[in-house]
Amino acid sequence: MFTELNSILNTSPDSFTRGEFILVSDRQSDASFLIHHFLSFYLRARCKVCFLGLAQSFCHYSAVSQRLGVSLTQAMEKGQLVFFEGLKECLSVLLPKENNVESEAMNFLRDPPVGLRSLYEFVCSSVIGSGSMEEEGAEQWGPSVLLVDDLSVLLSLGVDVGAVLDFSHYCRALVCSQMQGNMVMLVRCNGEEDDDDDGDEGSEVLLKGLTHQCNLNLHVQGLPTGYCKDIHGQMEVCWKRRQGDAPHMQKNLFQYKVHDKGASFFSRGTSSAVL
Repeated sequence: MFTELNSILNTSPDSFTRGEFILVSDRQSDASFLIHHFLSFYLRARCKVCFLGLAQSFCHYSAVSQRLGVSLTQAMEKGQLVFFEGLKECLSVLLPKENNVESEAMNFLRDPPVGLRSLYEFVCSSVIGSGSMEEEGAEQWGPSVLLVDDLSVLLSLGVDVGAVLDFSHYCRALVCSQMQGNMVMLVRCNGEEDDDDDGDEGSEVLLKGLTHQCNLNLHVQGLPTGYCKDIHGQMEVCWKRRQGDAPHMQKNLFQYKVHDKGASFFSRGTSSAVL
């Protein structure tokens, strides 16, 4: 968990806004460090977390979380964390072995027309179950949280961008609106912002659609001036709020540097490397 980012967003594990859809996006950069931040943040906040890890293995997320002072293994054993290991589940469908149970959540790999309904049903069972009455003596958890890293993987697996947007819409309606929990999703765009490359058209449409749905967008990209050893990139923070009947958008730009056990954020041009 990055305390400087908490200060920027005016939040903490003890006090955070419920019902928010937070979109993490990147372009020719890597915003995955923000997913690790939100994972540790909501676990420290004692939320019940459903994490769709589509991009990396459980061992990867566990190792990074350990450096941030959070044990995913313990969270799973206590029932606080439901982890869906997408890479492993894909293999169970694409390379089935005898006596192995195929993942129903990834059945779109075998039967594309079914779409992401089974994956959504997995999310439902994970977060709705957390909202039911706990067994007597069991630990009580806070609001449900859904994290997805990263949604762009579904496009790579052949899912139509419209189906991915529908999936995010239904997840938002369930988690944020119905259950007053929070949702964090990562999406990646590899091309330039004004690039007309058809190969990246799906991710651009996905990014625009999710940007329209979200309440807060953290967009990470490289420095316009190129590589710098002491500044790894910049992050645009875009809040969507309502003032009266009209929507209001507020944007701020920060630069950042990722460390082994965290990240530093600072206003543009104020890093010690440029002063």
